Amino acid sequence: MNNDLAARLIAHLLAQRYLPREDAEVRRLLIDSSFHDEVEQRLATCGLRLLAQPFAAHVGIALLRETESAVFEQNDTWQASNIGLPRDAVALLVILWALIILPKRERQLSSEAARQETQSELFETVKLTPLAHEASRGIAENTLLEDYGKLLGGKSRIQQFALPQLSRLGFIERRNKIIHEGPLLDLAFDYADMAPRILQGALADLLKQRGILADVQVAEGVE
Repeated sequence: MNNDLAARLIAHLLAQRYLPREDAEVRRLLIDSSFHDEVEQRLATCGLRLLAQPFAAHVGIALLRETESAVFEQNDTWQASNIGLPRDAVALLVILWALIILPKRERQLSSEAARQETQSELFETVKLTPLAHEASRGIAENTLLEDYGKLLGGKSRIQQFALPQLSRLGFIERRNKIIHEGPLLDLAFDYADMAPRILQGALADLLKQRGILADVQVAEGVE
């Protein structure tokens, strides 16, 4: 039996690509700082980093920033992804992240702020994952196709190729023609890096026109 817990957890993450926070080893990772540091150090020696955002329901792994070029840069060009996604599918992934994860994160941050304001410090308890499992709201496939089909290569390409590919990879789940958050969608992008680009960029205007996002400010320091 392998008693090297760090190696076992890393192997599990590499094989599964993500693990829920309810997993016993993941729970230890999130509350045991020495175990957390050991896992991060071992991942770093392989050019990897841990993805454990405080409001996400799953954890995963990704490339270190300084090792990205070794994977993505080929023949003087930069690949759209390292998992076979073409550029239009990556663009669709960004849009789905903005449509599903950003509104959910706004609700999580608002709820957490309200909780902190009302909870007495005397009775403060440590929460493993504050509001990590708050359900995200799905997006109707027909609405997505009508609003963004022309921007992303046409409705047929999205419906027949891009959405099935994102579903197989675990980014989304499709149920009854509704697109729901998959295990990896919340981990697909760094919130602190991506949210300001969306909320302060051109995509924000389009999302607000569709009634998806309120006119909100991005919380500083949130990942």
